Amino acid sequence: MNRPWWGSPLIRAWVGPFRAVVAIAIVVIMGAQPHAQDKGTILFVGSSIFHRWTQLTTQMAPLPVQNIAFDGAVTDDWNRLVDPSVIPARPKVIAYYCGSNDVDAGDSAVRIVARIRSFMDRVKTALPQTRVVFVSVNKAPEKRDRWDVVDDINRQMQKYAERNPRVEFVDVNPVLFNADGTSKVELFMNDQLHLRPPAYEEFAKILKPVLERAFARPERATARTWTDATGPK
Repeated sequence: MNRPWWGSPLIRAWVGPFRAVVAIAIVVIMGAQPHAQDKGTILFVGSSIFHRWTQLTTQMAPLPVQNIAFDGAVTDDWNRLVDPSVIPARPKVIAYYCGSNDVDAGDSAVRIVARIRSFMDRVKTALPQTRVVFVSVNKAPEKRDRWDVVDDINRQMQKYAERNPRVEFVDVNPVLFNADGTSKVELFMNDQLHLRPPAYEEFAKILKPVLERAFARPERATARTWTDATGPK
């Protein structure tokens, strides 16, 4: 399988020193200014799977959502952005989707999960009342030869959520597969990675109830794992 251009070691080595500056600039341009969300929102952070959710505001209404995800983001980016762009926003709930590009770049599940946990631990320290909802890394057809890594990330994050009462794991992968275990290719763009609108409609059915509960009662510290739209596992 051909890796995306950002997965090239040469590209990563050249871009690495500039990623923090570029990432912060992107988020600032998108309107994630410090103290802009003092009343509390649901902040979507992550990579293109969230960034390209063009009907997010409509599908999550009336929940107050803000989407500062951006294309190409990796977990290191959000660990750089957590202090200048996430914590000052003081969200009630953070919806997190990142790690997919790390998988494409050839990184291991252990290293990816360690960076995700670092982000969540920093949020917990700075914003102890904020919930974080981790949305499973998608098993896109484009990643077929690394599905084992994707599965490992998701298993580790599910276990992490079970041990941390203000972190919830939401598995959206079931809606991306047919009953016989084959991918629903009609939900993916031609690149077999990014999603078409019907996929986001299915995601909304799963994710919105979780976010509604987290936003309505953030003070309740109950550990849950969500695997589909029917409720907790």
